[in-house]
Parts: sequence; structure tokens; C-alpha cells
Amino acid sequence: MRTDLDHLPANKQRELERVKQIIFEEFADSVALATMNWKKKGRIDKIILYGSYARGGWVDEPHTAKGYRSDFDLLIIVSDKRLTDKVDYWLKVEDRLNRELAIDKTLHTPVNFIVHTMQEVNDGLAHGRYFFMDVAKDGIALYEFDDKELHKPKPKTPEQALAMAQEYFDEWLPSAQSFHRGYNHALNDGDLKKAAFDLHQATERLYHCVLLVCTFYTPHVHNLGFLRTQAERIDMRLVDAWPRELKADRKHFEKLKEAYVKARYSKHYRISEEELRWLGERVEELGRAVHAICSERIALLEAPVK
Repeated sequence: MRTDLDHLPANKQRELERVKQIIFEEFADSVALATMNWKKKGRIDKIILYGSYARGGWVDEPHTAKGYRSDFDLLIIVSDKRLTDKVDYWLKVEDRLNRELAIDKTLHTPVNFIVHTMQEVNDGLAHGRYFFMDVAKDGIALYEFDDKELHKPKPKTPEQALAMAQEYFDEWLPSAQSFHRGYNHALNDGDLKKAAFDLHQATERLYHCVLLVCTFYTPHVHNLGFLRTQAERIDMRLVDAWPRELKADRKHFEKLKEAYVKARYSKHYRISEEELRWLGERVEELGRAVHAICSERIALLEAPVK
């Protein structure tokens, strides 16, 4: 696996060093008082940069009409499955990265990360999951505890790839459509909180659908911001679903993102019918893009099988 960052500007290289420092500091703090042996021996085995900043072709144009900028995408590999627990070990990392981006301004590029064990990554490679294959092919190791290599990928046969993509499409798109119908019913009934939650679920399932069909992998999260950045790496048509130039548009998306928890449990969550109708239109646009991208992907997989 590559280790050089020569293709990146010096300021991006410095940012990645800062990101790496934050990850190690917060992880060390999370295991500092460990008494159990597995936890005391817990470590980060690898930090791998993947996505547009690894391949080249990143976008850094937050002030243009679309207001889009690529994130740093990181795969963190840890020594024990129990260390992948987000609440226990990674929430503080996420909070610190967000704080240094939004408040301290020591970072200028958003950071997304996923956490797996080496076995999980190698299992993904053994099952021909495109996401892990792309990480193995294009990823850049920012840190390695030792020189242990990822396993050699075993691509699926054309028939297996087609069957898996079709299965994911047939499961996740109808699920998204069902929640979108629930959103419409709740909106018409004036139950705005339920409408917001159902619309969140429709959006989440659309992102899971396109990620699974196109990469055979999706992170086990409900965070729409994270899912959106992962999915938008696949096709720029997904970017067009969400206007970002205006602060109001960005706030609408944040309300939808918050709906997973707050629309169900917080008496302080507020969202208007006008906001929900705007969000509903954007999710419909997202759904059209997801349907087109997945259909094209399945057609591409069908070609060698026919």
C-alpha cells in the first residue's frame, strides 16, 4: 500500500498530520484507565486515507454555487472488535474533529472516518466487496503499526455481483419508498415530527441503497451527513439533490439529520410544514438520482452475464 502524499498540497498534508494527531490523542485517552487486558493492549493498527484525496480529483470549492467540498475519508483499523464501538471510543474523536473544523479553525477540511478490525476488512476483500477493494487499491497508509498487508481481493463472479446488486436494490429502494409514503401521510395528517422521522428514514435508506448496490458496503450509521458524503463519492448527481449555497438550505438538511433522534424524543424539536415540503422535494430528487445510478450499475453488471 502506498504511503506517500506527494500529490497533495502542503496545507492538506499538514491537515492530515493534525487529524492523525487528534485521532491518537483521543483514542489514547479512551483506553487510558483500562483494567481489562484486551483493552489495555488495544491499539490502532492502521489509518488509511481513501476516496478522492487518495485517488486525486478532490473538490475544495465551498464558496462556489454548489458549495461542495470533498472530505478526508479515513479507514481506521483497530486490534479488537470491541474497540470499534462508536460511543465508547470514537464520539470524542468525532466531536474534536468537528470542533477544530467549525470553531477552532485549525482544520479546514471535514473529516469522515469508519472503524473496522483487520479481520472485517479482509473479510470484505475475500467477499469481493468493491468498497474494500477500492481502499486496498487506491488507499494511502497514513500510519501502520506493522507491515502486515491487507489480504488479496477475491472479486465476485459477474453472476454473483449482479445477484447481490439486484438483491440490495430490491430490498432497499422499496423500503425507502415505504417511508416516503409514511412521510406524506403524516404530513397530510399534520403530524410533523413523525413526517420528519419518516423522511429521515427514507433518505437514510436511499443512501444505503446506492452504497450497497455500487460498492457492496455501507457503514452502520444513521448520520445522514456521513452517509451523504460517502454516497456522493460515487456519482455527482447525488450532490445536486441538496443545494448548499444558502445557509437556510444547509439548516434544512441539519433539521432532517437531527430528526432520527430529536423528532422522536425531544419536546423541543421544531420543524414547519414549509420546511418539510422543501425537504420532501429534495428527497424525491435524491430518489430519482439513486434509482438512475443503481439502474445503470445493474445494467453494467448484466452485460457480461448475458
